[in-house]
Amino acid sequence: MALNFPNLSRSYDAAGSRIRFWGHDGAIEVSFFLELSALLRFFPEMPNVESRILTAFDAMRDRIIEAAGRLYYSARRRRAFYVLAAGDFS
Repeated sequence: MALNFPNLSRSYDAAGSRIRFWGHDGAIEVSFFLELSALLRFFPEMPNVESRILTAFDAMRDRIIEAAGRLYYSARRRRAFYVLAAGDFS
């Protein structure tokens, strides 16, 4: 099965400074987190306001999904969740 992201839901975790989103590999739900520092790489002057952070995530969704797929398929074994950092974007 291929990893896909049919669910556009995402949520901001202020305590963890990250955004959570989900993908599916067949029937298996896969959790991902995007570190806020990764978004700041592309939007350096973005205010730390939830609505702005989620809007920035949406603007970068295609690149984030692409990076999530690379991270997922490069893992040697399946994890409970995957964390994308600024270095995961080429």
